[in-house]
Formats: sequence, structure tokens, C-alpha cells
Amino acid sequence: MRSTKPRTGIVLSGGGARGAYEAGLVAGIIEVLQPTPAKPPFQIFAGTSVGAINASFLAANAQRQNLAADELCDIWRGLNLRAHLQLDLTVFLGFHAGLTKLARRVPFLRGRLDDYLRPSLLDPRPLEGVVRDHIPWGALRANLRSGIVDSLVVAALEVRTGRTTMFVDLAPGADFRPSKDPRRQVRRTTIEAHHILASAAIPVAFPARRIGDEYYSDGGLRFNTPISPAIRSGADRLVVVSLIQEPIARMKLLDGGESEIDQELYANPLFLAGKILNALLLDPIGYDLQVLERFNKLLKVLDDTLDPAERKRLEAVMRDSRGVPYRILETLSFAPSEDIGRLAFEHLRQHLPRLQVEGLVAWMLGQASSGSATWEADLASYFLFDGAFAGRLIELGRHDAHAREAEIRAFFA
Repeated sequence: MRSTKPRTGIVLSGGGARGAYEAGLVAGIIEVLQPTPAKPPFQIFAGTSVGAINASFLAANAQRQNLAADELCDIWRGLNLRAHLQLDLTVFLGFHAGLTKLARRVPFLRGRLDDYLRPSLLDPRPLEGVVRDHIPWGALRANLRSGIVDSLVVAALEVRTGRTTMFVDLAPGADFRPSKDPRRQVRRTTIEAHHILASAAIPVAFPARRIGDEYYSDGGLRFNTPISPAIRSGADRLVVVSLIQEPIARMKLLDGGESEIDQELYANPLFLAGKILNALLLDPIGYDLQVLERFNKLLKVLDDTLDPAERKRLEAVMRDSRGVPYRILETLSFAPSEDIGRLAFEHLRQHLPRLQVEGLVAWMLGQASSGSATWEADLASYFLFDGAFAGRLIELGRHDAHAREAEIRAFFA
């Protein structure tokens, strides 16, 4: 029989190298709570893109007292820009298609060059190594079998149809109530490294991944903060982590210092790429949380005014229309207290010579660190896989958690 205790879900957003902030935030929450193995803080894990990597690691270590959060931080600090940001020039220069055709036509080459001819600007093998080697997949299976973890949900985009796919791995007896939204579909499966790599496959930068008969890419394009899957996994309360500064705070920052944008920036491809990634990957999580809060208030009023029979009829209507009834859900949301794009700009200004990058990568990072504005650094912040930059984001996450110690303790009480 499953426990009747409240189940807590953690929802981790996508955002490339910004994901180090999530590792630091979780480490900070663990330091505040000091949980025991008998009382793990989270039972439901959901993530997209880099959030899927972090969520899978935490779920695989949920049996440990601190969820191995410090080890996750160490993995982030161990990143090396020269190793983890390697351009595949065959794609960049347009040679990829021709080389692929040649490899298919020459029997000796067929199948031998697959790892080298995948259509992406960045070499995916360093990221593959992190996911395959650092997540203890056997421990994840054991945690799901034992019920320490109720569910792990990873979102990816099905390339052919454009639908968001939720890959769902459940403990025995756990349930996931799928949405009736035709734009989303559920695949119950045993989550492995290729599901995580599919969720993290930022288009053009990293190759789409084939799973079964379909190709999948970064889930953040349509569903960057998978709150709904955590709810549909049975979460009674949610910790939600975004990787973009609160919108109001960001607007105040821009109004205070960078509201006047040089019109030439709009012709700068790095500027535009950074803005496009912001628009695609950093979805309006604030709006989603506001909707949740509105429904919480509405449900409290309904509980006070409807008799049990009427309330039951309302639940039946909601279940029929959306697959699951509305419930009051406590939420604790976090977002960086500082602009990560600005932090990337400052980091590059101070440390670019130390990074020892060359060629096109050096030029791109140099562009992101030049001038007085930080707009191009938005793009760099997604791909700045540098251990020192990750360390700065980890400490920011820790700081943001400790700044809200009282809220955290009250939420988990």
C-alpha cells in the first residue's frame, strides 16, 4: 500500500550551462533541511533539457541523505570549456551532408562514421559522457522499484509532429494521468541515457536523438518547465526552479541601465541568437505559477461554499475534461536573484584568456564579452560550460536557498 504522506515534486527547467544554478539551489535546500534517508525531501522528479539531467541524477541518488547534491555540484565544477564546447566544423562549413552521403555509398565507411557525422554544430560526445558516466542508472532503477522515487518525468519534442512527449518512469503502484491536450503525449518507459540526451538536444547545437521510430530534440522548445507532469504524477506540493531572473526584476534592471539598445545590435547574429534562445527555452513560468495560485484560491472558496455532493460533481466534470481533478497545491518557486546573462558577461570579461579556447569559439566568446552591453552574453550563458562559471552559479543557487530558509522549513514541515 502506498504512503498517504504528502508527495513533493521538484520541477527543473532547461537552460544549458545555466543548469549549474539548479545544482546549487538543491544543495542549499538540503543544507537547510538536513534530511534523513528515511525522509527524502522529494518523491517526484520532472525536468526538461539540462533540468532533465539534474532531475535524473537527483532521482538516482534519492536514497542518499543529501541526494548527492554536493557531487552534482562537483560534476558541474569539473566542466572544461575546451572539452565541452567543441565545434563540428564539417557542419558549420556545410560539408556534413556531402560527407554523410559519401559514407552511405562507400560500404567500408557505412556505419563507421555515424558518431562523427551527426548533424549538429557541437560535438555531442562530451555531454554524452557526462550523462552516461555520472548518473548511476542502476541506482535509479532500484529507487523506482523500492518506491523511494515515485516517478521521473522527462520532456522532449517529437520532431516529426511537433508534439511534446513526456517520457514517464513510474514506481510500482504509482500512476500518471495523461493530459487530454493533443499537443502532448505520454510514453511510459524505462528512462535511460538516450531519453535524457534527447531532452537536452538543443536544435542545431546538438543532434536530435532517435528513440524507437521517432526523432526527439530539446523539450524546452515547447515545454521548458514541466509543472503539469509533476502534478499528474500525484505531487501534492511542488518546488519549481526557473533559470531566468524574475521578469519584473529583469525589466527593472534593463530600465535602469540598458533600456537604450544600439540599433546595430539587431543585425548582430549573436544578439539575435541569444534573444531567440531566451524566447524558446525560458517560457513564462511566472504565468503558470500565477494560474496555480488562482486555482488554489478558487478551490478554497469552493471547499467553503459547496456541499460534499456538489464538490464531487465538480471534480467529476474536471476529471472528464482534463483527465485529473483540480487540487490545492502548495508551491515554492525559485529563480536566480541575479541576471545570469550579466554574470556570463562579467565572467568572460575577467576570465576569457584563461579559458584557452581557439578559433571560432574564441571569436564568439570574445564578441559576447565586448562592449558595454550584456546582450550577446545571453547566448554565451547557455553554452559557457566552464567549471569556474558553473561554480559562480552554484554559489548563487546556494545563496538564494539560504536567503529563504524560513520559507523552506515551513514548506517542508
